[in-house]
Amino acid sequence: MKIAGFQPLSLIDFPEKSCSIVFTQGCPFRCPFCHNPELIPTKSEYSVSEEDVLAHLIKHKVMLDGVTITGGEPTLQPDLEDFIRMIKDLGFAVKLDSNGVHPEKLQRILDQNLVDYIAMDLKNTWEDYQLVIRAGGENTVSNCQKSFKIIQDSGVDHEFRTTIYPGVHTEKDFETMVGYLKPGEKYFVQVTQFKKNLDDNMSQNYNFVPEDLVQKLKEKYPDVIIDIR
Repeated sequence: MKIAGFQPLSLIDFPEKSCSIVFTQGCPFRCPFCHNPELIPTKSEYSVSEEDVLAHLIKHKVMLDGVTITGGEPTLQPDLEDFIRMIKDLGFAVKLDSNGVHPEKLQRILDQNLVDYIAMDLKNTWEDYQLVIRAGGENTVSNCQKSFKIIQDSGVDHEFRTTIYPGVHTEKDFETMVGYLKPGEKYFVQVTQFKKNLDDNMSQNYNFVPEDLVQKLKEKYPDVIIDIR
């Protein structure tokens, strides 16, 4: 596992659980608003060992409920499943954050009951996905669609979330995306962080007021659990 960072404790990244956060290195997407651009390259000048992570979990088992594995994109790691098993063997719940680019690996993880919660980034409407991700091969968007469906059908607690791309996303885009969800599913609109981004020249002007958008979405889709972050 290429672990580029480790946060010992978080009370907000795993719903209803205290957790540690493991940040993996590498991501195939080039989303302009990415606030962890240092995690995009597959190579990193710094790393955290699996042994150090596991030692921390063992030492602080009383105060931790789980581990969130995020990135970068965790499914790029060839030994992700083995790493999750080690965490599960210690008695921790596991939350996986993914962009959905590797549906086959995601399916294997779910088939083995290795995760307790999944959060998938829904970048844009399927038709305009490339406006946000700006990378990937010809099957990239269809792979994300497959992962979306796999998660929906998994029976595992999950959420979908979209970070606003200022100047690009429209209210109509969000209405379309929420329309993909089933009743009872969770969807979060994430306000863009402007402290550090892959594209420093990205617009900071939204095409709408995020709070107003969320209210409109709640009214149009009352059967979907919608909120803002």
